[in-house]
Amino acid sequence: MRRVKLSLLGVVAGAMLLPGTVLAACETITLGSAISLTGKYATNGMHAKNGYEFAIQKIKDAGGVKFGGKCYNFNVIYYDDESKGDRAATLAERLINQDKVQYMLGPYSSGMTKAIAPVTEKYQIPMIEAEGASRSLFNKGYKYLFAVLSTSEQYLASAITLAAEKAKESGKEPSSVKVAVAVENDPFSLDIRAGVLEDAARYGMKAVVDEKLPRDLSDMSAILTKVKLLKPDVLIVSGHSKGAATAVRQIDEQNVKVPMVAVTHCEAADVTGKFGAAANDILCSTQWAETLTYEDPLFGTAANFNTEVKAAYSDYANKKVPYQLAQASAAVYVFKDAFERAGSLDKEVLRDAIAATDLETFYGGIKFSEAGNNIAKPMVLRQIQDGKYNVVAPSAFASHPINWPRN
Repeated sequence: MRRVKLSLLGVVAGAMLLPGTVLAACETITLGSAISLTGKYATNGMHAKNGYEFAIQKIKDAGGVKFGGKCYNFNVIYYDDESKGDRAATLAERLINQDKVQYMLGPYSSGMTKAIAPVTEKYQIPMIEAEGASRSLFNKGYKYLFAVLSTSEQYLASAITLAAEKAKESGKEPSSVKVAVAVENDPFSLDIRAGVLEDAARYGMKAVVDEKLPRDLSDMSAILTKVKLLKPDVLIVSGHSKGAATAVRQIDEQNVKVPMVAVTHCEAADVTGKFGAAANDILCSTQWAETLTYEDPLFGTAANFNTEVKAAYSDYANKKVPYQLAQASAAVYVFKDAFERAGSLDKEVLRDAIAATDLETFYGGIKFSEAGNNIAKPMVLRQIQDGKYNVVAPSAFASHPINWPRN
C-alpha cells in the first residue's frame, strides 16, 4: 500500500509539471546603490528606491532577466548616504570593494551623483542613474555613467518660451518680459538657472532678480519681497522638495502676484496636499506624466504604470506618482535590456550594451549620447489646475490649455 501511495504521488507531481517547465530557480544579479533615505533629499530618495524596487518585482514577476539559457532576478544592496556627498562617495567605495558590486544604480540628486561618478569611473563600474540631471555630469568624459532622464538645463526653459508666447498674444515683444530666478546653490539648480537665463537672453529678456535660496531652503521671504518690488512677469524657483514647499507657502503668505510661476519638484513636495488652492496655476516641470503616450512590453502604458504603482504603494494612492519613481524604474529596465542584449555578466560587455541602448519605454525614449545623457526624451510642463496636474507644454504634449495670468 505504501509503494502504491508513493507511485500515485509521483504521478500527480509529474502531472503538475507542464512541458518545458524549468525547475531551476533564477540566479541573482546584485546591484548597488547609495541613496538618500535621511537628510534633505530623503523624500525623493525614497521615491527613487520605490521605483527601483517596483521595477525589480515587475521583472521578477515577468520571468526575470533572460540570457545564456538562464534567468536572473535583480537584488540591490542599499546604503543611506544621508544626503551628504562625501558619505555617498565612501559608500560607493564600500559597495565596490567590500560588497563586490559590479553594477550600480544611481543616488538621488545631481550633487550625490557628482560625488559618486568619479568612484564608479575609477573602478570601471557601469552606473545607470535616474536622478542626477546636471549637465555638468556629462562634460567630464565619463564612460561608465548613463542617465535616463533629461538634463537639468531643459527643466524650466520651456517656461521662458511660454512667457514669450503669452507676451506676443498680449501684443508685446518677448524682450519686454522680466524674469526672476531663485535657485538652490547646488549643481542641479544652478544648471536650471543657466538654462533659463540662456533662453531668456535669446529672447532679449531681462533678469530683474537672480538670487540663491538660503542654505536651509526654509525661508525665501527676502527674495519674494524683492520680487514684489520689481514685478517680474515670470518667477522661476528650483530648490528640490523643500524649496518647492517653501516657495508655494510663502508666495501665498506674502500675496506675491506674478503672472507665471514655475517650480521644480511640485509632486515630491506634495504642494497640492499641503497648500491646497495656494498651489493652483503653478507650473511644474516633470520628466514624465501618466497622460503621455509612452508604452513598452513590460510596464505597458504610462497610465498602466501609474495605476500599478498606486496599487503597490499606498502612499501614492491619493496623490501623483512622482516622476522620480518612474525614472528610477526606467533605469532598472535599461539594465534588464542591456544584460539581455549583452548576453553576459561581464561588466565591460555590459557597458558597451548600455551605451548602445535604443529603447522605447513607458517613461519615454531612452538613447544615450557619447557623453551618457539621454537624448531621446523631452521635458514637459504641467500646471496645477483645481488641484490636478495637467500637461500644458510643449504644445505637442499638452492635454490642457494653460491658465494665464496666474494672479
